[in-house]
Amino acid sequence: MKLQSPVAIGATSLVATAAISHWMSTLDYAVDYRDPTVDPVHPLYRGAKIFVFWHENILMPLVLRGHSNTAMLLSRHTDANILDRVARMMGFGVVRGSTFHGGSAALRELAERARRSNLTITPDGPRGPRRRLAAGCVFLASTLQIPIVAMGFGYQKPWRLRTWDRFAIPRPWSRARAVVSRAIAIPEQLDRDGVEYHRAGIERLLCRLSDEAEGWACSGERRDGSMRLRKEPSRRATHAACLPGEPGVPLEEEMVFGRGVPRVHVPAA
Repeated sequence: MKLQSPVAIGATSLVATAAISHWMSTLDYAVDYRDPTVDPVHPLYRGAKIFVFWHENILMPLVLRGHSNTAMLLSRHTDANILDRVARMMGFGVVRGSTFHGGSAALRELAERARRSNLTITPDGPRGPRRRLAAGCVFLASTLQIPIVAMGFGYQKPWRLRTWDRFAIPRPWSRARAVVSRAIAIPEQLDRDGVEYHRAGIERLLCRLSDEAEGWACSGERRDGSMRLRKEPSRRATHAACLPGEPGVPLEEEMVFGRGVPRVHVPAA
């Protein structure tokens, strides 16, 4: 039965937020950045980004990067009502709608949010197909001239729900890993072929990063250059998205991620 009462939705959201926070606090987190300054809590972070990751792995960024000046795009469907409340409680802004379907109002709000905050989208949500990237994030990045950051997440042998996305629930005290791309520049005024080219490329990249993160979590290997990943709310993030940032690298350049390309070395702030 779907919850309709605001009181029931509110109470369920409170319980869900507490349960998720406690459950996810038991995990061992690590991240492998191509460029650590794409993390909105990094001292050298500059300029708004559009962060994309698969719907099945939403728990990890939801818990770790709240209160970092990021707005999340969620469906208008009633199924997302509880997630809306949970995301807000965890420190995210929320925009309801789609970049395409009935999304003119959502697109205007996203454009306004992008003037002062980051955006995050699950590009295969809210109903799939699983790991099939919808073109909305590419269209949005091209229109607003905001780079995309692809984030692959993986857990050590998680439980999987029988949902369209095979939603991942990590086992307590297991490993959780992230592999994160550099900021990727999307050209302006793309035609249909250009949108499809970048859509397919981002999809392949995101699948590869996700598979890499899952393999890393299961293997338990040590990675040179990786670092511990913690919940780090940052006051700097409030203003960093408004500052001028780098435009990002071309998609073709980022597709060599993890194939012998040295990582960006960032001096300590």
